[in-house]
Amino acid sequence: MECGHCCNYSWVDFVFTVLGIGTFLFDLGADFWVAAEFYLQGDYHWFGIVLFFVFVSSALLQMFSWFWFKYDTELENFKPRTTTETLLLANGGRCDRLKLLHIFQLGFFLRYVTAIEQGFHVWWKKRNEPGHVIYLTHDLSMLRLFETFSESTPQLTLMIYIIIHNNKAETFQWVSITACFISIAWMVLEYHRSLRFFLPEKSKLGCSSSIVYFLWNLLLIAPRVGAVALFTSVFPPYIALHFLLLWAALLLWAWAQHTDFMDSGPGEWLYRAMVALIWYFSWFNVAEGGTMGRSLIYHTFMAVDSSILLGTWYWYRDPIVTDHYVLPLLLALLVSYLLGLLLKTIYYKLFHPKIWQPLPDTEESNLQMRCLPISESSDSLDIHVDFRSGPTVYPSTVVVNKRMRTLANNFYSFASTPRNSTMNVIEMDSLV
Repeated sequence: MECGHCCNYSWVDFVFTVLGIGTFLFDLGADFWVAAEFYLQGDYHWFGIVLFFVFVSSALLQMFSWFWFKYDTELENFKPRTTTETLLLANGGRCDRLKLLHIFQLGFFLRYVTAIEQGFHVWWKKRNEPGHVIYLTHDLSMLRLFETFSESTPQLTLMIYIIIHNNKAETFQWVSITACFISIAWMVLEYHRSLRFFLPEKSKLGCSSSIVYFLWNLLLIAPRVGAVALFTSVFPPYIALHFLLLWAALLLWAWAQHTDFMDSGPGEWLYRAMVALIWYFSWFNVAEGGTMGRSLIYHTFMAVDSSILLGTWYWYRDPIVTDHYVLPLLLALLVSYLLGLLLKTIYYKLFHPKIWQPLPDTEESNLQMRCLPISESSDSLDIHVDFRSGPTVYPSTVVVNKRMRTLANNFYSFASTPRNSTMNVIEMDSLV
């Protein structure tokens, strides 16, 4: 696989990968510490729920990782590129070894090990093969997204509920909340970095777009987590019913949008189930076109649902315990939500590309894509791509992770598509 100039892999990218596994291990360690503390205190109910979140999330990650490994290793031009991959994937029986690793919940760590090893060779030893490590980091970004909403966000909700229920907080609970917050924050930053990879001249956007993206996501997730935790504090048995009913409805909505992310039917339903779980806490675009309408429907529905949860809590709460903080808390949740919506609007108004050229979805482009360099004066092609940062210049050859490409097409489809946009997929040999 080759790579153009936009695929440069620097020490910053390497540090992000190393810090990524660091935040994951910190979050995982905090989870086991919390579970151990609950067990020692005799709170076996909380002990079981914490471990349930950890192991269900791990199982989901391994399933996604296995599906993707299986697809990638079956590609004709696949070949091991690191020592770790060579030991595990070379010769026969590669699928059996991979399957065994994933059964023992080690597939996700394998991805981090190979990404760090390949990243070190690319950055430190200056190997001119950055495309493969970028491909790996994109998969890690998506897996961290799934892990955050299947484990960190529910865990954060649980910790807040327990603190409200007991009307006190212990040290290990604050550590858990900190770990969950760091995991969520890191996921938002890393996911946006991966999305920006698909933007021509992405560096001209600067870090301001990431800051705004980071803030509006956290500001919208926080009140949702707060609403669920507060409702749970007055009706613990009913939160599971609320989740299952809402998750089932969101799963049907994902199915109705005809998602096409995975490479098999069972894999696609697994993805839709994960999307429904993410939607329970935050918006996530899964289809091209009609983004504005779907986003408005989602935010309106979730605002009503969260209001009902908060209203129920307010009506059934214990006034003696909660009167001193109820109004500031409700006001903070409202301000957070409204400010999040405002920053989201600002992001799409000022930082989102005005025109987006969908990335090709052909058999040849699953691993690499060739783009025609476009300038503002390309009258012969009748294409004008206007980003707020300036004219678009595409690299000659870009390694593309087709899964992240799909998410990028969905995310940036909020922008309009230029006429004859399919002309941007042209073999460079035709220019000679």
